Amino acid sequence: MKSPIKQPCIVLVRPQMGENIGAAARAMWNFGLDRMRVVAPRDGWPSQKAIAMASGAGRLLDEAGHFEDVATATADCHFTFATTARARGLTKQIYSPEDAMKLAVQKIREGQKISILFGPERAGLENEDVAQANALVSVPVNPDFPSLNLAQCVLLLAYEWRRASQEGTTTHMEMAKSDWATGEETTHLARHFEERLEEAGFFFPETKVEGMKTNLRNMWSRLPLTRADVQMFHGMLRQMVRWKEKGP
Repeated sequence: MKSPIKQPCIVLVRPQMGENIGAAARAMWNFGLDRMRVVAPRDGWPSQKAIAMASGAGRLLDEAGHFEDVATATADCHFTFATTARARGLTKQIYSPEDAMKLAVQKIREGQKISILFGPERAGLENEDVAQANALVSVPVNPDFPSLNLAQCVLLLAYEWRRASQEGTTTHMEMAKSDWATGEETTHLARHFEERLEEAGFFFPETKVEGMKTNLRNMWSRLPLTRADVQMFHGMLRQMVRWKEKGP
């Protein structure tokens, strides 16, 4: 059974080697984390190499969620961090590992569900993945050798989580008759906007469409939306369509 302590979900995005998945599981369990999610692993799932490497942390792999994409893996989460070691060209709040995990503890105590994305070993997360996160975690590594092993990166964040979760916090968010919007709800809102903008001919020229959509999704992920906010935006779009169809 999973521990009753609320904690972030560790999401491994397109991991390439089973050994690194197993080592990440060990790193998680070293610091009391046991909620792993795996997105489109290169060598399939389950992985015998991961199981062999996990050793005493094999239970995490048995209970790990398997997903096809980042959006599905984070659909039930209210706030997602993406780990990165390089500039992305996207407007996004960047935290140190220490500050990120302090914020994670605060949000979890407020009732939010948190996830942390870790990219594949070769090149890390793609911009399309990062755009779906609410904030970035950047590790202050040697600029001449910035690459971190997947398990090392997981270990670093797990350590900072352990430290932060054992400290107290004095700030909180007072909610006004609403809950935080989940990743799924925010994604649905983003799609609604894209559909209406496509109808209006906003996405032009064709060569820039994908980049424009990524920037738009990145904007939504930066906003701390509540469910009431999301419902209001949907209502605004529906009313604009009614007004257009009715005419002046």
